[in-house]
Amino acid sequence: MKPIRITSAHQSITFSRRMLMLGGAQVAVGGLLIGRLGWLAVVQNEKYQLLSESNRVQLIPVPPRRGWIIDRYGKPIAINKASFRVDIIPQQLDKGRDIVAELTPLLQLDSDDVDRIKRDLAQSRGFQPVSVADNVPYEQYAAITVRLPDLPGVAASQGFTRFYPGGSTVGQLVGYVGAASADEYEREGKNPLLLIPGVKIGKEGLEKSLEATLRGQPGGQRVEVTARGKLVKELDPKPDRSGGTVQLTIDSDLHEYAARRIGDQSCSIVVLDVTNGDILAMPSMPSFDPNNFSDGISQAEWKMLSSDDHLPLVDKALESLYPSGSTIKPSMAMALLNAGIDRKQKVNCTGAFQLGNHTFHCDKRHGPLDMDGAVVHSCDVYFYTMCLRVGAEKLAPMVRSMGFGEKFELPFDNQRYGTIPDPDWMMRKYHRKWQGYDTVNMSIGQGQVLINPMQLAVMASRLATGKRVLPRLLKARPVKPQTQLEVDQDHLDFIRTAMAGVVDHGTAAAAKFPIPDVQMAGKTGTAQTHNLSAGERGDYTAANWKLRDHSLFMAFLPFNNPKYAAGAIVEHGGFGAAVAAPLVRDTLLYLYDKQKALAALDTFEQSIGGTLDERIARKTAAWRQANGYPPLPPTKQA
Repeated sequence: MKPIRITSAHQSITFSRRMLMLGGAQVAVGGLLIGRLGWLAVVQNEKYQLLSESNRVQLIPVPPRRGWIIDRYGKPIAINKASFRVDIIPQQLDKGRDIVAELTPLLQLDSDDVDRIKRDLAQSRGFQPVSVADNVPYEQYAAITVRLPDLPGVAASQGFTRFYPGGSTVGQLVGYVGAASADEYEREGKNPLLLIPGVKIGKEGLEKSLEATLRGQPGGQRVEVTARGKLVKELDPKPDRSGGTVQLTIDSDLHEYAARRIGDQSCSIVVLDVTNGDILAMPSMPSFDPNNFSDGISQAEWKMLSSDDHLPLVDKALESLYPSGSTIKPSMAMALLNAGIDRKQKVNCTGAFQLGNHTFHCDKRHGPLDMDGAVVHSCDVYFYTMCLRVGAEKLAPMVRSMGFGEKFELPFDNQRYGTIPDPDWMMRKYHRKWQGYDTVNMSIGQGQVLINPMQLAVMASRLATGKRVLPRLLKARPVKPQTQLEVDQDHLDFIRTAMAGVVDHGTAAAAKFPIPDVQMAGKTGTAQTHNLSAGERGDYTAANWKLRDHSLFMAFLPFNNPKYAAGAIVEHGGFGAAVAAPLVRDTLLYLYDKQKALAALDTFEQSIGGTLDERIARKTAAWRQANGYPPLPPTKQA
C-alpha cells in the first residue's frame, strides 16, 4: 500500500475543521449562558426579587392577644394581663454550659422550677422555646436583659399572660392554657406561631374547645437588616388580630359562691335557669388554679393534684358518674302514674322487702304509705313494690325523658352520660336476661343507674316545667324551643306538690328555704357505694371515706312559678338531707338575698377552718412537708 503524504494544505484543512467545531461549541455554550441569564433576569425576576427581599427584610411574628371569656354580665372569667417573661431557645445554647444554674439566682427560681425547666429542656425539640418564668417582676426582667449578650439561648420579652380572677373556683370550667407540645406543633402543620415564646394554646376545658375562637390571628413586625443580621430600620408592621370574646351564661359571682360553699367536699353543683336552660353555675371542687398551669406548673404541684383522692383534675359536673339514689323517685312516680298505678293505693313499709332469698332494706319502718308519702319520706319499699308491678320496660323511657342518661350539646369533650338500664340494654351489655332484682335496684337509683350532676339539675328543671329544658353555656348559641314532655299535667302537678312536701315536712325539712314568700321543692338522695348490712345503714361517718354513701339533692324554686333549678352530688358525703340539701339551699339563696347567703357562707367557712385560699395554702404546705418538699416562697403561696 502506497503511503499518504501529509501536505501543508491537508494540515490547514484539518485545523480549520477543528476551529469550526470549537467555535460552534463556544457559541452553543455562550447561547446557553445568555439564555439562562435572560431566563433568570426576565422570567424569574419576581421570584429572586422576593428572595432578595426576604434576605434584606425579616418578619418578626407578633402573637395575637387571646380572646377573653366573660360571664353573662360581662364580668371577666379569663383575661390577659401584661407581663414580662424569660424563655430558653434550646438550639441557641452553648454546649456544656448550665444556663439554668446561671438563671436561678437572677430569677430566684426554686427547686420545683429548676426541675421543671430541666425536664422541659430534655423533651424540647429544635427552636421550640422552654418557659423559664412568666410574670417576672420588672427588676428581674431588667437584670436579665442587661446580661443577654452573655446568656446565649436566653430570650426575655414583654407580652401578655392568661389570668383567671376566680382562681381555682373556675379551674374545671375554663380549663387552662400552656405552651404547645411537639405533637401539637406537628398536628398543626408546624405552625410557626406555636414556636414563639409566650404563645399558649388551650389544653383543657373551654380554653381547648374554643381554641379556634380565642386564639386570634398573628401579626408581624417587618425590619430591615444587614447581611449579618444587624437591624437597619423598622418597616411598616402587620397588625395582629386579637381572639374573639366568648360570653358564657355563667353568673360568675354565683359560681364562685357555690364553689366556696362546697367547702372541702368532693362535689359538683349545677344551677340552671329553667326558662331558657342557661347554666348559671357549675363548679366542680376541689379544683386546680389555672393560673398555675398558665405560668408552668411544677412537678411537685402536679404530683399533689394527681394523687389527691378527691380528684381535683376531674370535672365532676360532666365527667363523673354516680348512682342517682332516691332523686330518681319523682320520675319513677311519674312513670307509675303513667302506667296506671293509683296514687292513693298504699304499701305497708316494714323496713324490709323480701325478693327470693335476698332482703332489700328501707332506711326506716314507714308503715302504710301512698305515693305522696313515699316521695315525701323517700320510702324504698313502696317503690320496690310498685316498680316490680309495672316493670322496667315502662319505667326507663320516662326516666330518660327527664334527662337521665342524656348527652347535651355543650362545648366540652369530656362529657359522660351514664346509664338508665332496661332489659334490652342488659342483654346487649351483659348478655343476660333482666331479673326482678334489677328492677328493685333501678327503682331507687341503684344498680346500673349512673348519672352526673348536670343531668340531675336538668331533671329538676323538667319536673319543674313539664318541658324539655336543654342546658346552654354559650350566650351566642340560640335558645332551643322547649317542647312539652309527654306527661299528664295532673300527674306533673301531683309530683311537684310531693317534691314541695319533701322540703316542707319531709326528708329535707331541715333545709327549708329561708325566704318567707319563696317555697322550694326538691328531692334528697343517698346513694350506696357498697353493700351495707342492716347495722351499717344510717351510719354515714364511721366508715372509711371512700365507703360512705354519696349525698344528692335536686330542687327548683319558686314552687308556684319555677325560675331556677339545681342539682348537687357530694361524693361520699353521707345523708342527702344533711349535706347536699343545705348546699343547694344556700346556693339558691344567693340569687334572692346575697347578704344573707354571704353571712351563711362566712359562718360555714369559719367552721371548716377559713376561706378557700387559706385552706388551700395550709393543705399545700402540709403536703409538701409530708413529701419532703421545701416550703413555697411567699410570692407563690395561695
